[in-house]
Amino acid sequence: MHFLLFYDYVENIIERREPYREAHLALAKEHVERGELILAGVFTDPLDGATLLFKTDDRRNIENYVQRDPYVANGLVSEWRIRECKIVLGSAIEHIV
Repeated sequence: MHFLLFYDYVENIIERREPYREAHLALAKEHVERGELILAGVFTDPLDGATLLFKTDDRRNIENYVQRDPYVANGLVSEWRIRECKIVLGSAIEHIV
């Protein structure tokens, strides 16, 4: 199954993220190495959120990710939500499904 994790960031995220950025990226890389985190990126202009694409059989893996994320723990994410999705088309689909 595939899931999208959406983050809404607080204002001034660029200035506020520095103390937590290394640990935030390390957590993401851990899930990439497990094969669970497929893609991740931020929204730009304005930089006010992010989305991450996960492949996992258990939504709780993503909930655990959120609870461990230093951005969430330190109040840089104002809201988050998980949506199950079905990947049906794209040039990299053979790498995702």
